Amino acid sequence: MVEGIIDVADKPAVPRTAKASGRLQLGSDTANSIKAGPLKKGDVLEASTIAAIQAVKETPRIVPHCHPIPIEGCWVDWSWDDSTLICTVTVKATYRTGVEMEALTGVSAGLLCAWDMVKSMEKDEAGQYPNARITDVLVLEKRKG
Repeated sequence: MVEGIIDVADKPAVPRTAKASGRLQLGSDTANSIKAGPLKKGDVLEASTIAAIQAVKETPRIVPHCHPIPIEGCWVDWSWDDSTLICTVTVKATYRTGVEMEALTGVSAGLLCAWDMVKSMEKDEAGQYPNARITDVLVLEKRKG
């Protein structure tokens, strides 16, 4: 028998946080362009932050078995490791189930938005992406209580 959304009605609502991260490997020219300022499509980190926050809030619409959770806080941080852009998303809620899927969804959307904004710079002559890749999307930390 296939089940739907897990019943959490009898679980107590407790404070929960989750932190996830992921990496977008880029060519050095692309990374330097992002660092230098707005591109043709705008500020990459600003737009990607908005995409990450929207994705956190929309996770149950994207991942069918996730519960709609009243998000109390969401923080998006960006850092660099040479030409690799690192997105870290932390999500907080007081609810009956965890928020790690929201954090992972936020990271994924943030990195996808960044890639979309620089894809013309990353394509080679054949229209392929030899340098760009999203890797290491993972939960760094999950807390309950």
